[in-house]
Amino acid sequence: QVQLVESGGGLVQPGGSLRLSCAASGGSRSINTMGWYRQAPGKERELVATITEGGSTNYADALKGRFAISRDNAKNTVYLQMNSLKPEDTAVYYCNAGVVGVYYEYLEVWGQGTLVTVSS
Repeated sequence: QVQLVESGGGLVQPGGSLRLSCAASGGSRSINTMGWYRQAPGKERELVATITEGGSTNYADALKGRFAISRDNAKNTVYLQMNSLKPEDTAVYYCNAGVVGVYYEYLEVWGQGTLVTVSS
């Protein structure tokens, strides 16, 4: 079974940067679109960015220019570079992946989340 493990969250001052990583492990035939979502306290989970296996990206409009998603297919890892962080970026960030399992079943997999806190 595929698992996603995020890392890289933490406390950062406003204006600072963080890089999140999410590594997929376990049996699968392919990992298709991978992405990042976030959920702030008292709010619904929202899209941050997605990236296809071929490298096509999609961003939430409000985050374009500050956040950048990338992936290393050889390592089954997706990254989120976050720059010019603001207090409103404080949230739990979740990794997501569309996976084709060993029996050709389609699975949507979520990581456990990593907390990003932007505060002085």
